[in-house]
Amino acid sequence: MVRLGCFMRLWLHPSILRKALRSFVENLRLRILEASKNEKGKLSLRQVGGGWLAQDSDDLTSQDIQFKVVSEKAPQESELHDAEFAWLCVKHVKSNAIVIAKNNCMLGMGSGQPNCLESLRIALKKAGDEVKGAALASDAFFPFAWNDTVEEACESGVSVIAEPGGSIRDGDAVDCCNKYGVSLLFTNVRNSRH
Repeated sequence: MVRLGCFMRLWLHPSILRKALRSFVENLRLRILEASKNEKGKLSLRQVGGGWLAQDSDDLTSQDIQFKVVSEKAPQESELHDAEFAWLCVKHVKSNAIVIAKNNCMLGMGSGQPNCLESLRIALKKAGDEVKGAALASDAFFPFAWNDTVEEACESGVSVIAEPGGSIRDGDAVDCCNKYGVSLLFTNVRNSRH
């Protein structure tokens, strides 16, 4: 227990470092909060105008996901690792999210756009020439393929795409990836964060 001023007492968990305690004592506007990690399967709550939105918590890790190869070309081990890393990143990005990653590094991301094509273009611009051989992950399926997001991604030089699948036009995305020799992975899990 630490006494702050003449009327305030603070109970600290033993794991809180002394340096943090000193900072806290010096600035009484700071607050230390301790929160435990959500258990898997719990509902996630988000405040919306006039109420609350309850939805399943997005608590799956890359190890929980089955990356199903749906293209003719299967990814190499390093490409699969890049796809898993990109998938882990894309779940933390807002809607219509696209992440491009390689070698445990996010090269570019685009999000919050009216469509995934615009998000892709932002991610490609950020990734620059490093996009060649990189993995792309999308938080949602691609409703169109030809002359759209999948085609532009394939033309940019990505080697593998991971997406939930589930569109009535999934076959177009598969055909497009086969045309360019790009691996396409379906996860059957949507990571949309709004």
